[in-house]
Order: sequence, then structure tokens, then C-alpha cells
Amino acid sequence: MNSIRIASSALIAAGILGLVYGSFSFTKEINEAEIGPIELSVKDRQTVKVPVWKGGGAIVIARALLVFGGKGG
Repeated sequence: MNSIRIASSALIAAGILGLVYGSFSFTKEINEAEIGPIELSVKDRQTVKVPVWKGGGAIVIARALLVFGGKGG
């Protein structure tokens, strides 16, 4: 399996996940302080929404890579 097929497969999987879930969340630690024995930290939960057109576009581009990527060389 060449690199174009691997990249296309990963892009198709990402596009399908984007269409199915629509968003993903992650937690980011933004501040940390240590004052003697006391430790302070702030965790911020962020949500990223994936538009439908980006998920569909990823699938279309990956499909085009599979069809036309191996040709021309």
C-alpha cells in the first residue's frame, strides 16, 4: 500500500468521523502555579465543531486522490 492510499484512507476516516460526530472536545491546562505546598491549575474544556461541508469535502478529496493519485507518473 503506497503513501497516497494510506493518506486517502486516513482522510476518508477523518471525514466520516467528522460527519458522524460533528464535534470533538479536549481539555487544556492553561495556568499552573505552585505556592509552597499549594498547587493551582486551571483546566479549560474546549469544543471544536466540524462543519458538514468539511467532512464531506475531506471524503471527496480523498476519493479523488485514490482515483487520480496513482496516475500521471
